[in-house]
Amino acid sequence: MLKTLVYVMIALANSAALVQGSGVLRRPVEEVRPLLIEAIDAPAGEAHGRLTGQVADAIGRQFKTAEPINVDVTTLIRYAEDGCRRLSVLFWQEDVQLGQGVPAKRQTVEFGINYCRTGMPPRSLEKSVQP
Repeated sequence: MLKTLVYVMIALANSAALVQGSGVLRRPVEEVRPLLIEAIDAPAGEAHGRLTGQVADAIGRQFKTAEPINVDVTTLIRYAEDGCRRLSVLFWQEDVQLGQGVPAKRQTVEFGINYCRTGMPPRSLEKSVQP
């Protein structure tokens, strides 16, 4: 019985992390850095998460929504320096209320960053010859 309960709880946790209809697993993170590192190391150059914790709660209160803050990190360029990439970081949240009387809608913020596993920017922007 206990084993079955544990399996059900794991299945529920995994399904809660899936974005409805997209099949993308979003792991909860309190900061973006682990997703940057994951995208650098991933063969496909991508990482997906859901921002949690105090910052996410404060953003939700500010914009009057309980919807999750999703984060998608994608590799744009691989630099010659080992472990360094140009990354696109996209934050998005559904049902954001920007003002009274304004319909709630999806809001996004996207930016690019040159980033290495060390947490520092690359010393050179020379591109890697490997794809």
